[in-house]
Amino acid sequence: MASVPTQTSDRPARSALLIAGGCGIVAALIVLGVLGSVPLAATFLATAVVLGGALVAFRRLFPATANVTLEPDWSVARALAESSADAIAVTDRAGRLVCANDRYEAVFAGFPTPPGLPFDASGVERLSAAGRAAWRDGAATAGRLIAQGTSLTADVARAGEDGNLLVWRFRGSEGLDLARTMEALIAGPTGDRLGGAGIMAALINPDGRIRAANRVLRARAMGEGDSPILGRDFARFLITDAQGMARFEREGMTRNPLRVLQIPFLDGEDAPMLVALIDEEDGGQPAIGESASAHIKSLVALMPFGVALIGADGRFLQMNDAFARAAAVDPTSPPLYPGDLLVREDKGVVADAIRRFAGGATHSTDLAVRLKDHPDEPVALSIAGARGLGEAAVLLSLKDNSEETRLKREVAQATKMQAVGQLAGGVAHDFNNILTAIIGHCDLMLMRHSPGDSDYDDIQQIRANSNRAASLTRQLLAFSRQQTLRPQVLQLPDVISEVSNLLKRLLGETVTLTVKHGRNLSPVRADPGQLEQVVVNLAVNARDAMITHDPRGAGTLSIQTYAVTAADVRKLASDILPPADYSVLEIGDTGGGIPAEILPKIFEPFFTTKEVGKGTGLGLSTVYGIVKQSGGYIFAENRKDPSGDASGRSAQGAVFTMYLPVYTEGALNEPTPPRPAPREKPVDLWGTGTILLVEDEDMVRAVAERALSRQGYTVLTAENGEAALELLEANPRPDLLISDVMMPLMDGPTMVRHARARYPDLPILFMSGYAEETLRKSINLDNVSFLAKPFSVQELAEATRVVLGTK
Repeated sequence: MASVPTQTSDRPARSALLIAGGCGIVAALIVLGVLGSVPLAATFLATAVVLGGALVAFRRLFPATANVTLEPDWSVARALAESSADAIAVTDRAGRLVCANDRYEAVFAGFPTPPGLPFDASGVERLSAAGRAAWRDGAATAGRLIAQGTSLTADVARAGEDGNLLVWRFRGSEGLDLARTMEALIAGPTGDRLGGAGIMAALINPDGRIRAANRVLRARAMGEGDSPILGRDFARFLITDAQGMARFEREGMTRNPLRVLQIPFLDGEDAPMLVALIDEEDGGQPAIGESASAHIKSLVALMPFGVALIGADGRFLQMNDAFARAAAVDPTSPPLYPGDLLVREDKGVVADAIRRFAGGATHSTDLAVRLKDHPDEPVALSIAGARGLGEAAVLLSLKDNSEETRLKREVAQATKMQAVGQLAGGVAHDFNNILTAIIGHCDLMLMRHSPGDSDYDDIQQIRANSNRAASLTRQLLAFSRQQTLRPQVLQLPDVISEVSNLLKRLLGETVTLTVKHGRNLSPVRADPGQLEQVVVNLAVNARDAMITHDPRGAGTLSIQTYAVTAADVRKLASDILPPADYSVLEIGDTGGGIPAEILPKIFEPFFTTKEVGKGTGLGLSTVYGIVKQSGGYIFAENRKDPSGDASGRSAQGAVFTMYLPVYTEGALNEPTPPRPAPREKPVDLWGTGTILLVEDEDMVRAVAERALSRQGYTVLTAENGEAALELLEANPRPDLLISDVMMPLMDGPTMVRHARARYPDLPILFMSGYAEETLRKSINLDNVSFLAKPFSVQELAEATRVVLGTK
């Protein structure tokens, strides 16, 4: 697959100039209209133009902050494309293919670049014209594109932030799969079974040539041992008599005539047609007895797509298994009318259409209807008049959307979880800044109060609640996969052994803990402390679920570990879990299980089914984030526990299954830096020297400045990176630079690189509300220390003293 080149944009500079100029014109008009002063209006306009020019010059002086790198997340785009039944591709302005789904590869036998696709000359020309029109107008459509005998329609749309991409969507591509399936069925054993029932079947392309035929038809049309029939004109094998009855040409007029049934199983005039031939009985009189009915029922039952026959009275005559499966028909109480399957609002429309086609209406129609068992998911129902199908007057076709719907739900859930994770990480970062200010001010106030003062206990309570809030932000960072992890190579049984004693105390005496380890377990790479937190969180939730299910709190918590190979994963046929070797940790309980409507939401932050005050809704969110940040996958499901309870009844329980990838030496490109040895906290926190403090949050900057000044340091403050560089030029070299990492205009690492160009040995202390591992790539500099927010005045003083003491 091709990749999208990095693109830059100077639109912020142009926008700044336009905004400044626009503001200047508006201000000038207001002054001119209200005060009538032409010189004053001209002064406003000139000032705005000068400011706009200064902004443009600043953007060009600092291209790293002015340029915006546009890097589409093609993994998300491809995941969304995979949920569609259409063939989808994306090309860039240079005409290169940058993304395509598997359907596109299957339809076009690889990844050719549009518009150079395997169509005929006129089709390629129509597709090229649609591409040019899409670049010009934003969208275009090209129809009647024939691929492998099936008609496709191409929708081309311009996309991208700068309109530099084209999205090519080929509708009707699902028909290719159905056509291939029909080919295999007709030419294989299924075709032989049709022949045994007296049915000759062929698949005919739109140009009338044979695409597939069963053995009986080949023998009747050409005789045994003749040349291949595929690709031949089907009409040349038939002749008609004076009454219009059809016969095989090679058999002449002496044999019984043939009943020809044409079944349009795909929409569109250019779609292939299924043709079935049945010998008429009684010298050419239409066969309406049991033999013909048996032929028709055999044909409908063998169709791989959902088909149902409706009589003139509007009742079901027959439906095949595919139709029953797509319509979720209860076999114990089959419906009498098609309307019995639909919601009340759609019954009238379908009934009217069936009456119209039963009365002789031609062609066919497609309706979007809602099944009463799935009212939120419309399905496509095709209705056509039936001719030559015995008692049947109307033919219904229903597409089974269950697999497509499942994929759409999974992609939507994955996209939602990603978006919520980004939101949670941003909220945690901003909240950490607020908590830093609150905790810092509490520390400064405690320095002026002693135990026993009237305000001392209140300040301590504020500080304690702030620390509780800080623990919540750490859980949010865990969900958004931005917490600090110290991964190690470990064995899952060792982790379970470390935490088993704690689990027994947490579960109580009424819950039985069973642990079972599989053989040939391979090591994994994870943070042992965080993995223990995963086990504890799941165990506590299981305990609460069992207490809710049984007031006595009796139950069993089972923990299992076992190995899963790549071959085993392929057998699972999961769309989420990629084939690889995994070590699996499974935790199950014998509680009441998880309700189906709640199951998709359980990993979302702040979602909880517990009573108010008994849960924050972050336990499973933390579990999800830790597992995903460790490179693993976690699934939750309900199951029947065959062991049952004391009375012998089977108990419904929930099971959480974690797949952690097997660690192999050298599998990771970037090894995690070794954890630094803990430094001894300095006893004396007083110091001297000049510190340059750079922080864009006013409240954090004020607290840090006061805290450092109380420790004896001279503090210079700057609200952003540009102001810090100006202070470096105007003042002597500082002894320490303390900076936030994420700041507007110029971030901390960029500012530090400019400062190091002037003072190469300048010690740096970064502080941030994000985890150090999340920022590791951007702060990958020598002689750099890190302080996580929120921090106390004591922690800031200790970190400063340590950095200055080791410089």
